Amino acid sequence: MSKAIKLPTKKLPFTWLMLIIISIVFFTLVSSVGYGVAEIGYQAVWQCVTQSCEKPIYDTILWQVRFPRMLLGFVAGFGLALAGALMQNVTRNPLADPYLFGIVAGAGLGATLTTFLPESVQVFSLPLAAFLGSMLAVVIIILILLQSNWRRIEHLLLAGVAVSFLLSSITSFILYTGDAFSSNRVIFWLMGSLARADATALLWILPVVIISTTIAMILGRQLDALLLSDESAKTLGIHVEKLRLITLILCAAITAVIVSYCGGISFIGLMIPHIVRPFVGITSSKLFITTGLIGGCFLVWVDVIARTALDGQEIPIGVITSALGSLFFLALLRKM
Repeated sequence: MSKAIKLPTKKLPFTWLMLIIISIVFFTLVSSVGYGVAEIGYQAVWQCVTQSCEKPIYDTILWQVRFPRMLLGFVAGFGLALAGALMQNVTRNPLADPYLFGIVAGAGLGATLTTFLPESVQVFSLPLAAFLGSMLAVVIIILILLQSNWRRIEHLLLAGVAVSFLLSSITSFILYTGDAFSSNRVIFWLMGSLARADATALLWILPVVIISTTIAMILGRQLDALLLSDESAKTLGIHVEKLRLITLILCAAITAVIVSYCGGISFIGLMIPHIVRPFVGITSSKLFITTGLIGGCFLVWVDVIARTALDGQEIPIGVITSALGSLFFLALLRKM
């Protein structure tokens, strides 16, 4: 089930590649805020960025509505893509994805349980319950694999899928027997959206992503050694089980805190590392930073499509990423 990820033979020099990616990031952050229900031209956006907005309404739309949403989308996309790259490198499985470990299913269960609480506290309790549910899924997997099974990557993936189905079935039962209005609200939340973008969401997500990225970069050399095999890594003095546990906790923390505020945004962790890897190779330090930047830009533009594709309504982001991701997944299976 595990398969070593092959290193491409020809790549663009990393310095030039980073210049291109930074240009893409700059273009994305500046231009994406001009799209929405109220169209704002590029000149007006540039004027708001460099000087002051021509109209007061532009100032409100750009800085109080779209800018926080764009920033949340970039940070969330960065985190999800980074988590996917971590999972694929630490498991040596090109199909690994943080959503396979029941994290989204656990978040859905936690969010569903908030429907029993008074509506006045659900605004604050929903992200907290979703985060706790996500961590519950990870704890269950760790407890299952705490003994000898932890040494088998295949068991790690299969346990994650089993826990995901288990928690999803409990969620479905609660939604089926619960209040229709509350159930619809949770179902829409599970589809994924950046509509909850505010300072609170950024204050929770941004530190987790920054800290996790820093730790991942520090562990880069050990993860590179792990790409060869567990035995090769052990001969270099690396504690494989401990490294794999730390990586799983990092992925869980990133995904859980993002899912808590943004809902189920799937397949980014699967797609983006595969798109980036042919250009930068499998060296962890280069892969993590480039994957995160491209993942952030990707989610920002997906959110633009979600807000502008249909007049008068917003498409859940998870619907778009799931459609793209499923096609990418099938193409990847055919290639393998």
